[in-house]
Amino acid sequence: MRKASRLFEIIQILRVARAPVTAADIASELEVTVRSIYRDIAALQAMRVPIAGERGIGYILRPGFDLPPLMFSVEETEAIVLGMALIERTGDRDLQKASERVVAKIAAAMPEPLRQSMTSRALHAWGGSAPAPEGAEFSLIRSAIRDEEKLSIGYRDEAGNRTSRTIWPLALIYYAESAVVVAWCELRQAIRNFRMDRIEDSARTGEYFRKQGDRLRAAWVTGWRINQAENA
Repeated sequence: MRKASRLFEIIQILRVARAPVTAADIASELEVTVRSIYRDIAALQAMRVPIAGERGIGYILRPGFDLPPLMFSVEETEAIVLGMALIERTGDRDLQKASERVVAKIAAAMPEPLRQSMTSRALHAWGGSAPAPEGAEFSLIRSAIRDEEKLSIGYRDEAGNRTSRTIWPLALIYYAESAVVVAWCELRQAIRNFRMDRIEDSARTGEYFRKQGDRLRAAWVTGWRINQAENA
């Protein structure tokens, strides 16, 4: 177990303990040497984590101390870092900027050396990035999904035919080559997929489909699972 993980786990052990915990007990649980635990306790105390106690008697975490609200294990932190890296490939500029702010905020809330897992940039998502669409903004689609607002779009299909649609956006799927809006289409009276790079223009309508989103998403997921089973 790496040192950053051990420091996190030691704090967790002391948080739930109702009596002093010896270094030997901590070492046994984490499968490391007692000497390592002594060094880790000293490191945590140097980071102003209020651990009281001494060798041979045990350690406690003084009342009132808690981890920051956004505290994760090293593996959880690495999952966040990789997820933020994957956002770089979506073409969604607003989410890309938001991902940078997320990493900065979480890193600022972490003590060293846990912070290193966020800032080392040792994990990368390799591959090409989807181009940003020209006829619709990701932020508009995501906002419409949250607010359950209908959108008016001009859409050109694979054959080059253009139609005007009023859609109820339900979900947004990010693929490597393009993103897809899953929506109820008033023209077709069915759930349809619309590639973002084929939407030529888009606008809010001021009309809503409140309390219908969850029901339609459930129908979409059910249909998707049925199609998967049939194609298996």
